[in-house]
Amino acid sequence: MRVRTALTVAGSDSGGGAGVQADLKTFLDRGVYGMSVLTALTAQNTRGVHAVLPVEPAFVRAQLRAVFDDLPVDAMKTGMLGDAGVIDAVCDVLEALPVRPPLVVDPVMVAKGGAALLDPRALDALRRRLLPLAQVVTPNLPEAAALGELDGAVLLKGGHGEGRWVIDRLLHDRVEVARWRHRRVDSPNTHGTGCTLAAAVAAELAHGRPLAEACGRAVAYVARRVRGARESLGGGHGPLLHGLR
Repeated sequence: MRVRTALTVAGSDSGGGAGVQADLKTFLDRGVYGMSVLTALTAQNTRGVHAVLPVEPAFVRAQLRAVFDDLPVDAMKTGMLGDAGVIDAVCDVLEALPVRPPLVVDPVMVAKGGAALLDPRALDALRRRLLPLAQVVTPNLPEAAALGELDGAVLLKGGHGEGRWVIDRLLHDRVEVARWRHRRVDSPNTHGTGCTLAAAVAAELAHGRPLAEACGRAVAYVARRVRGARESLGGGHGPLLHGLR
């Protein structure tokens, strides 16, 4: 049986806790070969995002074509896309494929520290072009409020909620089809949880698992990583320390 693969299309986090770096670590941790297309470079650490250098849409398109022209892609995810030009570039390539891999869309809008990672004018392109291509969308509660009512499959993350329990819900056409509950952990090490969850879902889909099972495994994986990151790195929101026990 050949190696299973997954592709991330996202921004780079120089601190290594989120973005492409977190995605590639997650892919490896979940047993798939990871590939990457960069949409932006960020000067970032656990305290926040200090600068962003966008990648030109034409180069995003070139990276995607280079991957798809040569390598198998069993599943993919998108993270930080930045602006409408990049979203259009990604959609142009995906729509031209004879067969599209399962796509997990993490609608990254704001970094953990509060920095905007998506041009507000790009919301229309996200809704109109990218979301219809997704097998599942993974918004947190604020992102879900910004996106409005969504058809299709949505893994609604409950980390921004309140109370002793975090409840993650899988919805299909706004009807709940599964939910997972785990005790909320008071931990500073939560940088990259959203990226990691979406990457873990993509990895499980690459293994051929049904969507509900893929989401359940991914939710459990992130919960374990939050509980297991006992050592904090940096002075802000620490990383999950993927792969380190």
